[in-house]
Amino acid sequence: MAESEEEVDVLVQRVVKDIANAFKKNPSIDEIGVIPCPEARYNRSPIVLVENKLGVESWCVKFLLPYVHNKLLLYRQRKHWLDREALVDITCTLLLLNPDFTTAWNVRKELLQCGVLNPEKDLYLGKLALTKFPKSPETWIHRRWVLQQVLNQISTLDHNKNQQQAEAVQADAERNEQLSDRLARTLRQEMKVCSDAAGRYPSNYNAWSHRIWVLQHMARGNVKVFHDELSSMRLWVSMHVSDHSGFHYRQFLLKELIAEICKRPARTSTGCSPQRGCSTVPEGSRPHSRSHSNGEPSGQEAGGEEDGHADFTTVLQLFHQEMDLCSDLIQSFPGHETLWSHRRHVFYLWDQWVREHQHSHSRGSDCKLNHVTDPDPGVAEISSQSRAGQGHGVNGQKHATEPMEVDGLFLPDPHNSKRLKRGVLLPRPPTLPTELSFVSSVLGGCCNTEQRHFALAYRKWLDTVIGLQS
Repeated sequence: MAESEEEVDVLVQRVVKDIANAFKKNPSIDEIGVIPCPEARYNRSPIVLVENKLGVESWCVKFLLPYVHNKLLLYRQRKHWLDREALVDITCTLLLLNPDFTTAWNVRKELLQCGVLNPEKDLYLGKLALTKFPKSPETWIHRRWVLQQVLNQISTLDHNKNQQQAEAVQADAERNEQLSDRLARTLRQEMKVCSDAAGRYPSNYNAWSHRIWVLQHMARGNVKVFHDELSSMRLWVSMHVSDHSGFHYRQFLLKELIAEICKRPARTSTGCSPQRGCSTVPEGSRPHSRSHSNGEPSGQEAGGEEDGHADFTTVLQLFHQEMDLCSDLIQSFPGHETLWSHRRHVFYLWDQWVREHQHSHSRGSDCKLNHVTDPDPGVAEISSQSRAGQGHGVNGQKHATEPMEVDGLFLPDPHNSKRLKRGVLLPRPPTLPTELSFVSSVLGGCCNTEQRHFALAYRKWLDTVIGLQS
């Protein structure tokens, strides 16, 4: 083993070079690690590359880490000169061993800004560092900075494209497709990095916070992405029932989806829905917009009511599915406080959403949202017989009818087959009685002390918070 300062310098320089050569030899390295090896047993490089795994024998770390650390500090203090290639290799080695060294990330920021590095290469280095240090806060911070640079580049290219739109329409279309593909590819990669880090370290707050940031900045307004995330996370939380960060992420997805659904623009000025509120057009100024001479709703009103009912049903389904997931997990894995906390948050979110939109509709003169928290929580189904018999006078002539109400839910006119298909089933809305009934069922068959404690605490919360607001 090397002992003198000169021998240590030679050894470390060789190791740094071996690490750089390993990445050149295999650009698909996907994991790094330290191999337990107290001392050098063979006259060979301590860098081990097997398939796509890169390992560093532990005996050389005590020489390697101080060396690259001091080299970089001397460079920052302008006491030692390093060319750009040497800076890239030294910072790479240092960050693989200690990714929380902020100075190294700052040096790479400078290299990226001057064009020596590209964003993809820095994201790749951060991904490897997270395989060994999945909670490293500095790595996540730097990763967000790099992603912001990528977004700025895409925004700049898109702006230049708009300025030159008349010159090359076909080229602009191809460039727009390339930018979209690049953004989608980056988004998928980030979701994969976050999932891997969350699996390596339980309750990895840094990874989940980064995942939220990515969606907020790279997928805002994309309902499909949020729906896909909510669906893909269902299995993950089912296998990590004590990981509060994962359930907090589902709460974020749920709130974002509801917000996006509520922000959908109304197709007409007369349409109203639980999400969008009622039209401010005076009643007297639109006498012919409500129905045709034969009593049928106008095309504009039909479209607006259809959108409103579809949006309300979508929100109801989201909450219904989330409460069902909570029920299944609570009954399958008794005694986990995270599950009860998540259920409390989801039900509170639903209760507040209902109250807000009841209040918004109470200000309108043209539409009404009935209470969805009525005690009767039955599942609503409109049969074909009721559809056939509704809306006919004594002479068989259709006349304008009021929208029907089923189990506290406000539905559009059932005789309009365009808006209400045969056999439509509305999911059962969460209500205070159904929640109390669920708690009673859990307590009735409960033999777990912690499960009983959490169920009683949840029932007390329902009585003191939700009950008093009702």
